[in-house]
Amino acid sequence: MHVLGIDIGGTGIKAAPVDVATGTLLADRQKIATPHPSTPGAVTDVVRELANSFGWSGAAGATFPGVITGGTVRTAANVDRSWIGTDASALFGKAIGTEVAVLNDADAAGIAEMTFGAGKGERGTVLMLTFGTGIGSALFTGGLLVPNTEFGHVEIRGKDAEKRASEHAKQQHGWGWKSWAARVDEFLHHMEALLSPDLIIVGGGISRESDKWVPLLSGIRAKIVPAALQNDAGIVGAAMAAAGVAVTR
Repeated sequence: MHVLGIDIGGTGIKAAPVDVATGTLLADRQKIATPHPSTPGAVTDVVRELANSFGWSGAAGATFPGVITGGTVRTAANVDRSWIGTDASALFGKAIGTEVAVLNDADAAGIAEMTFGAGKGERGTVLMLTFGTGIGSALFTGGLLVPNTEFGHVEIRGKDAEKRASEHAKQQHGWGWKSWAARVDEFLHHMEALLSPDLIIVGGGISRESDKWVPLLSGIRAKIVPAALQNDAGIVGAAMAAAGVAVTR
């Protein structure tokens, strides 16, 4: 089955058609900068443009950087707050003329990694963390997703963790790998104390450079691995959600 996956982030919005049986992209992904302000209308215009760029009329799924229940946005930390209470599924569906499944962005990335990537076959507790504009999280136990965890908003030293340890924070403050990794390390120690995961998967665009910072992390009992699908995981997971594909195989 071929499904359009759309990954909405605080910085960019990406899309590509996906073969949900294999988790592979069927065309080069297209990316458009997230509009500012990132209001429902402005973001929906980008979603429509991306769908039109592929001439898409079939099933589609989309991620969103916030808590999603029943297709409705409940939180919006890194996009315009006017999203809160919006039925994103209905809004996107009307814009592109097809039913659109909507889920949390990190949950989508985690679903893809658990099915096709670094978490495949893992039955213990798995924590997926995506480092980008913020920090997204997805938690799995026994292969099942606990949705909408949003651990990037755990408070560390009086601030949301993502204000200290996201990729955006690294760029904003000009931190080198060592300085930034120390903040990521502190965050992971908090997560390990709370959840005792067997495996931690680190994703987002910065996972492409995992060799520069994962070796700097220390004292974490859990195994830490980069996302196999890297920054395509959200697109693949969104498509899988729309297709109703199982989380693990």
